[in-house]
Amino acid sequence: MAGNTFGKKFRLTTFGESHGLAIGGVVDGCPSGVSLDFEAIQYELDRRRPGQSAIVTQRKEADKVEFLSGVFEGKTTGAPIGFVVQNTNQKSGDYEHLKDVYRPSHADYTYDKKYGFRDYRGGGRSSARETISRVVGGAIAKQLMPEVKINAFVSSVGEIFIDKPYQALDFSLTETNDVRCPDLATAQKMEEYIRQIRKEGDTIGGTITCVIQNVPAGLGDPVFDKLHAELGKAMLSINAVKGFEYGSGFCGAKMRGSEHNDLFNPDGSTKSNLSGGIQGGISNGMDIYFRVAFKPVATIMQMQQTIDKNGNLLEMQGKGRHDPCVVPRAVPIVEAMAALVLADFLV
Repeated sequence: MAGNTFGKKFRLTTFGESHGLAIGGVVDGCPSGVSLDFEAIQYELDRRRPGQSAIVTQRKEADKVEFLSGVFEGKTTGAPIGFVVQNTNQKSGDYEHLKDVYRPSHADYTYDKKYGFRDYRGGGRSSARETISRVVGGAIAKQLMPEVKINAFVSSVGEIFIDKPYQALDFSLTETNDVRCPDLATAQKMEEYIRQIRKEGDTIGGTITCVIQNVPAGLGDPVFDKLHAELGKAMLSINAVKGFEYGSGFCGAKMRGSEHNDLFNPDGSTKSNLSGGIQGGISNGMDIYFRVAFKPVATIMQMQQTIDKNGNLLEMQGKGRHDPCVVPRAVPIVEAMAALVLADFLV
């Protein structure tokens, strides 16, 4: 199976399955002599872990990371950094009924057609639990560039949106509520809606906005390795992501050039920032901001028509522990992938 490594110079390779013994990874290309804050790394994992609130999956996992190599006396040695997070609360029996059945909008069918064999327990390698390793790698990447500030937050759930620009938000409020929305009035509406959706046995999608500040000008290359192209690839590699836009995004397609152009100030900054901090594929020193769209979780607690591996039509209903809305737990994953992209350009 290819495609398990992300990055060119600062590289993360991940391994493990949702219901295997552990999830893990190897970070290569990290400079030596970097003092790692292990509590900060664990904090990022705690933000992602299941069972942290009533509006996410109730799988109970401590998600404690154990470092195996590449670190000595609290500092990186320059060698590959190996780490594992044990799986301790698997309920593989919840998936026994899926052994020969393809769940709608999951990777079951395509995985089987590509490999001819699949781990049906929680999706195996296709499970979002793989993102544990991304969060660890991203937490290390953040510590390589402490001056860069990466703040992601839930900006919409279904039709409920924050109606303020990000400049008007207090990012310190993001972690004060279960939805991870820094606008508290909107957060309350989002949480109530997610609870309603869960009671109906259904799921709902949403968006995450990410703002990156203090990025130096000059990151990215102008042809295939554009900074926004790498950010787009990073975000679209996250489970359940359906769309990515940066700066003015799709709204820019409705505008005239006279409206959209970011005019310069004498110091090289711009009066507006519809470019989203990136021009010609290269960072310009302004804030980088983008939005990531997540689909509704595919597993729903309602009867649906599907097929088995022999093409027979049948009905099935989701079982087990699943998120009614994935976006609150995806916030640290978005930040981690953004950090991995920037570190790859900076090291």
